[in-house]
Amino acid sequence: MRLTNPSQPRAKSPSMKRRSLLKSLCAIPAGLLLATHMNFAAADGVNTTGLAVTDTEVTVGILHSLTGTMAISETGAQEAEKLAIKQINDMGGILGRQIKIIQEDGASDWPTFAEKSKKLLVKDKVAAVFGAWTSASRKAVLPVFEKENGLLYYPTFYEGLEQSHNVIYTGQEATQQILAGLDWVAKEKDAKTFYLIGSDYIWPRTSMKIARKHIENVLGGKVVGEEYKPLGNTQFGSVINKIRLKKPDVIYAAVVGGSNVAWFKQLKAAGITSKKQTLLTISVTEDEVLGIGGENLEGFYSIMKYFQSQDNPNNQAFVEAFKEMWGDDSVIGDVTQAAYLGPWLWKAAVEKAGSFDVDKVVAASETGNIELTTAPEGYVKLHPNHHLWSKARVGQWKKDGQVDVVFESGLIEPDPFPKGYQ
Repeated sequence: MRLTNPSQPRAKSPSMKRRSLLKSLCAIPAGLLLATHMNFAAADGVNTTGLAVTDTEVTVGILHSLTGTMAISETGAQEAEKLAIKQINDMGGILGRQIKIIQEDGASDWPTFAEKSKKLLVKDKVAAVFGAWTSASRKAVLPVFEKENGLLYYPTFYEGLEQSHNVIYTGQEATQQILAGLDWVAKEKDAKTFYLIGSDYIWPRTSMKIARKHIENVLGGKVVGEEYKPLGNTQFGSVINKIRLKKPDVIYAAVVGGSNVAWFKQLKAAGITSKKQTLLTISVTEDEVLGIGGENLEGFYSIMKYFQSQDNPNNQAFVEAFKEMWGDDSVIGDVTQAAYLGPWLWKAAVEKAGSFDVDKVVAASETGNIELTTAPEGYVKLHPNHHLWSKARVGQWKKDGQVDVVFESGLIEPDPFPKGYQ
């Protein structure tokens, strides 16, 4: 089970603390440790430009939905960010300073995200913020970060068509997920007809616009239906009836948050299972499956860059450390892992810049030399366009809530403004 109050860990004896520290350090992939082998002489000349940086501490913000319909998806992200920060602090911090966290709840409400981001930047003067999840929340906070010259590490796969001086995107953009997934399902399943279904806000609508162009103009397929439901919606009977009538080769889904529980349960109740229907979703990770139940989407597919079941030593160490901190029953999804990368990428850029100054950190991030050689998902590198090189993976869901990875691409260069899709 997750700790009921993550900010107050269980008390440990001195010997337990020493063992815990050693275990924590051993759990950090070697590639993430590269950023620690730096000359900290530059720390004395750190230009904080009014940020919350002292001789011993640097303050950052975490801004996710802890309540509301998006909490099912965002809880894991903030847990991963706290794990990364704890590991960095256990190693001695960043430029010799321990990282202090101020956490705010976006409450699944976009104006609240904007309000809380302004508080973190203007009042708390944090050096960086790790947070947001939906594109609606990112679009809501973006003007605040650009006006106040703050730095946001955004962890969610998204529609692309954006690049900001003030945002580092650690999730995948459309060419690394939407296009790759459609290419796979068209080839693997000989799919010609698609029914598009999503939640009603910017990310699903823009994603489906990109998907439709690819289906019709590149794959030579046909979209036989397209529908959107409000965030938090739990009634999918009408769209399920339309799907049964249209009989598409593929249901292509971007339903988000808690709505997924009702969506998949109602599909199963209607007899639409993987035995009869191919479904590919771009929005379901292990975090959502924890609420949906593996039995309700067994055999369906997700296209992501990371799954918890990936079999490599670095991921095994990450999963072990995550469960040690948050409980054996916790799970790790795509966005959770991408959120974990944020503090490490920030640490690497800060140490390369020798400063917490946002403009200097951004300049260091744009050199093309910030990389994590053994991240849980595998090698990642920060592109000068503020996105990560990463792989696309298709996972087929099992009853236990984990996946069999049935496809893995090579490294895909991020292209947030793909020609012909804008």
